[in-house]
Amino acid sequence: MCGRFALVTPPQALRDLVDFSNLLNFPPRYNIAPSQPVNIVRATPQNEMAMVQWGLVAPWLKPEQLREKNNRPQINARGETVMQKPSFKNAFKRRRCLIPADGFYEWDRKSGQPYLIRRRDGQPFFMAGLWEVWSGADGSEIESCAIITVAASATLSDFHHRMPAMILPRQADDWLHCPETRSASLQPMLQPAPANDFEALPIAKRVNKVAEDDADLWQESRVTPAPSQMDLF
Repeated sequence: MCGRFALVTPPQALRDLVDFSNLLNFPPRYNIAPSQPVNIVRATPQNEMAMVQWGLVAPWLKPEQLREKNNRPQINARGETVMQKPSFKNAFKRRRCLIPADGFYEWDRKSGQPYLIRRRDGQPFFMAGLWEVWSGADGSEIESCAIITVAASATLSDFHHRMPAMILPRQADDWLHCPETRSASLQPMLQPAPANDFEALPIAKRVNKVAEDDADLWQESRVTPAPSQMDLF
């Protein structure tokens, strides 16, 4: 899965990789969490960058259902079933997007050590995503998104069995503009990144707190192992 990520590359540099018509001013964000607003690139005649909630809200839910635990927003969608799941299948046909990032985070399950997962070349990347619009009877709207995940590459499988599906800049137009009638042809794009493209760097456990959001989170830091019983004597 992907439950936390970062975006620090400025919008102009992102536009050099994937073209979009507008420039949104946003500060570097080192610790983006579910329910927060995130940047997406979505299809318009010229493509646009927009800010939407991370956590896709199914459009058919009634206002009172939004508060139910079983209807909580979905931050991830499995690439293997995205075309069948009711929450995602219409968005996959009509409302695909790119979610730019410079890194995402995973945790070692035994030690609790957090890792920054980033490209070895230091370049930003674009995660495959879906977006939706929920409309209330009072005219209110919630625009939201989910990250599509796939099986992790060999490099990252030690940390988690899932990772975001990556859309290369040269694939962006096909991903965003493929007609609804041919959307099924996009599923082969949803593959793990090549094993050597990404690296995992140990960082401080400060990243565990959503309120911590600064460049020092990326300083290399290893969790100190707890002493074993034999170490006490």
